[in-house]
Amino acid sequence: MSSDLISSQGPLNTSPEEAARRDRVMRQILTDIRDSRTIKLPVFDPSLSRPSDQYALTNIGAEPNDYSGQIGEYRYQFEGEEDLLHLIITRIDSASLTVEMAQKVASLVLDGVPTALIWLRPGTYSQHFYFGHDDLIGNLVLTDGVD
Repeated sequence: MSSDLISSQGPLNTSPEEAARRDRVMRQILTDIRDSRTIKLPVFDPSLSRPSDQYALTNIGAEPNDYSGQIGEYRYQFEGEEDLLHLIITRIDSASLTVEMAQKVASLVLDGVPTALIWLRPGTYSQHFYFGHDDLIGNLVLTDGVD
């Protein structure tokens, strides 16, 4: 996993803690997929976040859960069922997010998964990526090398 991606918005630095969290999240997802457990969004906690008045999904993942993490100023959250996973990427400050920047974050989170196997549904404040369980299991690279 690259630790320093350059974007039009400056470098995207991945701290050791963020990389370790990414590996924990991805390892939990791999375990749940193998055990046929549904990967659910966290239960909404109004004391931690609130729905946006204008856009859905901009505050998803503020609640502590096993399927989310942060890279710099970007938050990622997974959810899925049966054979498809959904990766949601937003900014921590709920500001707009370009597709290009979200793709860079997704490439860090989904390291090893071929981009040709990932479907993008763009938005203004959140970007959404979809891919199959098998694509993740067969390709994901964990930074610590443990499978």
